[in-house]
This record gives sequence, structure tokens and C-alpha cells, in this order.
Amino acid sequence: MPKKIFFTPGPSALYFTVEEHLKHASRAQVMEINHRSKQAEGYYQEASDNLKSLMSIPDDYQVFFLSSATEIWERQLQNLVTKKSFHYCLGAFSNRFYDFAVKWGIKAEKVESPFGELPDTNPELIPKDVELITLPLNETSTGVSFPAEDIYNIRASHPDTLIAVDGVSALPVIDLDFSQVDSVYFSVQKCFGLPAGLGVWIVSPRAIKKAEEKLAAGYSIGAYQALPNLMKNGLKNQTTFTANVLNIFLLAKVTGDMLEKGIDVIRREANYKAALLNHLVENHPKLNHFVADRKLRSKTVTVANTTEGSAEILEKLSKKGFVLGNGYGNHKGKQIRIASFPTHSKEQMELLVDVINSTI
Repeated sequence: MPKKIFFTPGPSALYFTVEEHLKHASRAQVMEINHRSKQAEGYYQEASDNLKSLMSIPDDYQVFFLSSATEIWERQLQNLVTKKSFHYCLGAFSNRFYDFAVKWGIKAEKVESPFGELPDTNPELIPKDVELITLPLNETSTGVSFPAEDIYNIRASHPDTLIAVDGVSALPVIDLDFSQVDSVYFSVQKCFGLPAGLGVWIVSPRAIKKAEEKLAAGYSIGAYQALPNLMKNGLKNQTTFTANVLNIFLLAKVTGDMLEKGIDVIRREANYKAALLNHLVENHPKLNHFVADRKLRSKTVTVANTTEGSAEILEKLSKKGFVLGNGYGNHKGKQIRIASFPTHSKEQMELLVDVINSTI
């Protein structure tokens, strides 16, 4: 049976070099080595250095490896918030982070929008006494992108408040100035084209200082995944737990491949593929854009309403070898979601568009 191409928005298609890297990992016994060995430390450092080079992350920011982006939501609340947080909610995942804060007993406030739209990003709506402002750079459930310029305006209006950015389906495609934010996190099974099971947390010195101050004030910030402990281990290129060494190895290799290709090339291709998908949805009689505002449409996750339900469409395309995502939550059965990640080539995207036009 021919291999299917996964255009699902996470987990998604593996980056096209992963198969060869897995063979290398087997020969090098990566799955068998101790997670505190020099070999494992080398993979940690290589992955960290490559991420910093690929996305122009400041040298004094730290890269930590955890289990998932979902875990990092909770670690941020533990480490960075004593009393009050503020959340931009524009879809299922950003709302879930807000719900985490409420369950932690934090005085959480939010500004939200109907799914498919962006909330009011006027910085004046944010109370001056919040400790952490959270937002998704790309809301995977809806295909809405949060403009980077709005993030920088928020920073300018709230220079002393920590800002946390969910980059899970945006990075490294979206160009983010990391110096303008304090906490950036993602899981690797979307844009980086790797198996699920690894979360990446990029943290500023200000955020680490906040965790230390919270601890010194007598508050709990957790135990083994507290930022000071992550920092102590990270400086040795080690994790605080028996981590997914294989995925760290693969991330090191794939980011190396991306550096060789060039981030400018990756981003130009993303623009081209997004334009292809936008044109498809705008002109197909059975599809229409969920995100009405063209300026807010994601470059990596296109979400389209279907006039006749999505189940039959998805089944037809799957039989032809193309696996797309269903609508999320209440929109399941009413939408399709199409990932356009760095591993999806221009040729694959052109073929997908042709097949959709000839099949549905």
C-alpha cells in the first residue's frame, strides 16, 4: 500500500529527513544510552544551539525540554504567576490554558473572541497588575494567526509584565522577535515534523528571575520541573527527568536540516503554500473560509467550512492517500483543517489542491 501523506495539524507528516535520522539513531544506539551521558548532553546542546540559530533566539535565553506544550502551560502558572494572569482566548487551546489558570486558583482574566476571529488586542484592556500575559501565535483549532506587531505593541504598553507565546503550530514559520517576549513554547509534532512526546520551552532571564523571586517569597513553584531546577540541569545540557532522548536527537538533526535549507526559503515556501490553499478555498464551490479576515489567516493551518459536511470529504481524500484534519470540537464534521508545515513540499501542496478540486 502506498504511503499516505498526512496534512493533519498535529501529529502530522514527519519531516522528510526523519527516516534517515532514525536509521542513524538505531546505529548510534540513541534509544539505549543514558540520558545523562555525554552523548545525550551533546544532542541537547546541538538541538538548543540549532533552535537559537534558526529562530534568532537571544543567547541568554534558555532552552528546556519537557513532555509537551500542555505540560508547559502548567509549569508557567506554577513558576511565573503568584496572583493574576491575563489570557487572549481565540480558540479551543488558548481557552484551555485559561481554564488551567482558573483551576490553579489564579485570578485569571481573559479577552476572547468568537472562534475564527481575533479578540481586541488593545493593550489598554490588560490590567496593569497582571504578572503574565498569554497568547497563541497561531490558534491550531481555528486557523487564526495573532499578528506579531500586536505582540510588540503589548510589550511596549506593559514593559514589566511577562509575556508567554504558544508557538506550537507557528514556529519556525512565523518570524517572532524573541527579545520582545519571555516564554515561548511548542510541541514538536507540528511544524517540526517529529513524533509527539517532546515539549520545548524557551525562557528569558526575566522569567527565571520571576520564578526565583516567587520561591524566595515562600510560594511553591513545583519540584523537579521548577525553573531553577530546569536551569541547573539545563546549564549541563541535561533534563530534570529521563527525557525523550530520541526526540531530542531528531530535533537536533531536523533543525540542522532546516538551517542548511535556510529559514528564508522555508518562510517563502510557506507563503506560497498558504496562497495556494487560500485560492483553493476561495474558489471551491463546497468550501469557504472560516477566518473571514484575510490578514488573520494562518500560514500553517488553513480551516475551511464545508457546505455538505466534512466526513465524506475526508474519507474520499483518505482513499486517495491524503489525510486531512477534521474540524475541532463543535466544528467537527463541519470543517476541514489542512496543515501546511515545513515538511509539506510545494509539489505535495499543488497535488493536494488538484486532488481536492477533482474529488469533491
